[in-house]
Amino acid sequence: MNQQLQTMINNMPEKTGRSLDDWSNLLRQSGLDKHGDIMKLLKGEHGVSHGFANTISILYREQQAGGPPAEDDLVAAQYAKKAHFLPIYQDLISQVQKFGKDVTIAPKKTYVSLVRNKQFGIIKPSTMKRMDIGLNLKGEATTDRLEADTVFGGMCSHRVQLNEAGQVDEELLSWLEKAYQSS
Repeated sequence: MNQQLQTMINNMPEKTGRSLDDWSNLLRQSGLDKHGDIMKLLKGEHGVSHGFANTISILYREQQAGGPPAEDDLVAAQYAKKAHFLPIYQDLISQVQKFGKDVTIAPKKTYVSLVRNKQFGIIKPSTMKRMDIGLNLKGEATTDRLEADTVFGGMCSHRVQLNEAGQVDEELLSWLEKAYQSS
């Protein structure tokens, strides 16, 4: 479990009034199993913030399904139909890990989060022809290549589109490192 998730679980009783086990018991009794229905219950009837409601729902549903998928399985699923992007992903991970021992690689269902103290980047094979790199570079001016984010729903300030391995260059790596340094 990544450190950010563990911190949310540890803070859950104080921030939501109940522990994760308490929320799981409540959800089990409710009989709800769809993410949207669970979110509606937690946010609407119990006043839980979106972030905590989302975490509670995901963890509860994973528990009901027998546990979360392994991180390697998440990455494999992302690149199953986009295998041509896997070498780019592997190169990016290798480069990012050189930034420091405090880099956490946190695979999610559709992307991989890059975390130091907080998330500083995202790697996502978005389409068959495009991979998106999300960056948290608040205050950084956009360029033709470093665009304002329109893909990650507010999780990043900027993004860079990749179509081929040669685009993992010094410019991209410098933006990634700047995002890492400021996280």
